[in-house]
Amino acid sequence: MKKYSSKRSIQILAHLLQQYGISDIIVSPGSRNAPLAIHFSEIDSFNCYSIVDERSAAFVGMGMAMSEKKPVAVTCTSGSASVNYYPAITEAFYSNIPLLVLTADRPTDYVDIFDGQTIRQNNLFHQHSYGDFQLLEDGKENAEDINFDIIKKAIELCIEKQGPVHINIPLEEPLYELISELPTFPTVEKTIKQKEYEIPSNLIADWNTSQRIMILVGTKDHSPELENQLTQLVKNHTVVVLSEANSNLYHEKFFRHIDRYVFNFTEEDFKMYAPDLLITVGQNVVSKKVKQFLRKAKPKQHWHLDPVWQPDTYFALTEKIEVKPETFFSKLLKFVNLEPKPYFNLWDVLRDKKDAKHEKFLNSVDFSDFYFFNKTAQIVPENYNIHFSNSSAIRYVQLFDYGKRRIYCNRGTSGIDGSTSTAMGFAIKNSNPTLLITGDLSFFYDINGLWNQYIPPFVRIMIFNNGEGNIFKIIPGPGNANPNTLDEFIATKHHKNAEYLAKHFGFSYTRVDEEVTLDRVLENFFKPDVQPKVLEINTQALHNADIQKSYFNFLKEN
Repeated sequence: MKKYSSKRSIQILAHLLQQYGISDIIVSPGSRNAPLAIHFSEIDSFNCYSIVDERSAAFVGMGMAMSEKKPVAVTCTSGSASVNYYPAITEAFYSNIPLLVLTADRPTDYVDIFDGQTIRQNNLFHQHSYGDFQLLEDGKENAEDINFDIIKKAIELCIEKQGPVHINIPLEEPLYELISELPTFPTVEKTIKQKEYEIPSNLIADWNTSQRIMILVGTKDHSPELENQLTQLVKNHTVVVLSEANSNLYHEKFFRHIDRYVFNFTEEDFKMYAPDLLITVGQNVVSKKVKQFLRKAKPKQHWHLDPVWQPDTYFALTEKIEVKPETFFSKLLKFVNLEPKPYFNLWDVLRDKKDAKHEKFLNSVDFSDFYFFNKTAQIVPENYNIHFSNSSAIRYVQLFDYGKRRIYCNRGTSGIDGSTSTAMGFAIKNSNPTLLITGDLSFFYDINGLWNQYIPPFVRIMIFNNGEGNIFKIIPGPGNANPNTLDEFIATKHHKNAEYLAKHFGFSYTRVDEEVTLDRVLENFFKPDVQPKVLEINTQALHNADIQKSYFNFLKEN
């Protein structure tokens, strides 16, 4: 016999989640949220997952939402448990990933009287959520009608903004009072508004009079429609399209390795290659070099296309176009000229030169992080979704061609926390296999990402272990510090490996220290197995930062 919570607020919440098709719920254990856990787990249309660590749980939920492209709910007990959600909430906020955060709480009059596990949870995430709501306790006047409206508004906001929304749920004791039959609630009339868009005539005129049009695409999920639209714009050399690995766009005329082309620009180059019209699409751009280029280039016009975010990243924003880029380009293509422009040929000559230097360098590179990333770009099966951790991992990716593989990275806040958990959440909900390529610090930082009983056997993890946060040996600045200070407090040098962690969490484990073994191991690494696999590439004794620096120095040479 099924047993449901007697709490009306929870019954209403579950009903509305069902009405809006939200079926995946991450539950972290606790007493105050036990009524939610009991209630949700008894409803057949919900898929409930138990993840103990709230910080990991929120990233797992975020990864599921990325995969499913619909909201995922996470729920935890009161007190510090809820605060552990914050890193994932900030990432979801800046990446527009729909996360519905359900925090159980003590009754409102228990706050600040030193009752156990009681903090100020109301509006806890208000700076990084699209809405913070608090329900009324069941005993309050008109609680049922008010809570119904609050929950409906919160869910619709989560769907509309495609970002995190918080519902705080004060619950009075008794918490474990159960019923065997659910009451009937009314069907919901959904009121999510769809934006209409007509392109202004002045934008069409500005496009047709611009001679140097650049479209820069940042972090974005794969969109066949956008890819087709941009293909129409480049096939006659009308525009220059700059994209990154995690832009998930594929065409031979797109410029997909930005750092390779712009890293050594002089003041004269800034003027020569600058656009007069810059159109930006998507979220965070990885390349710091292209940000520096465009900030110095000072384009006359900058249009940004996004339904939610309108950042002035390049200090030149002139048009905030608050629609999906697919909608904008579908309108634009009906009216604009698609004639060839010399601007494309200028960039194309630069690309040919730098790509040839890139290929020449690859013939001489020895076993290292650089060698490893070049190898993975060639060997990973095309049906794999690849998640990369932040810092040096996602930067290396930009230098190589990963083809049509789907690329993901938590670039909303660009932190190393949660990369493993996000990838595992994504893998749980995706029919294609998932590969996580991660640095050692990011992996060790998110160890609890493997504390997850739902990880499918086709998951693969590659750890390139250079024994430190090697990014701080690559970027300019940290090298000015005393070497001992740099190693201990910034790069955090270490001698750890992942063998026992991998085996503890049920992964098979292989370690390689040189290229012959790596090549041999990779032949079998992606073959089916009964358990997920970890491959650790040990480059701790190598000068990885120097190799990358020598790569860019080689590109400079005539």
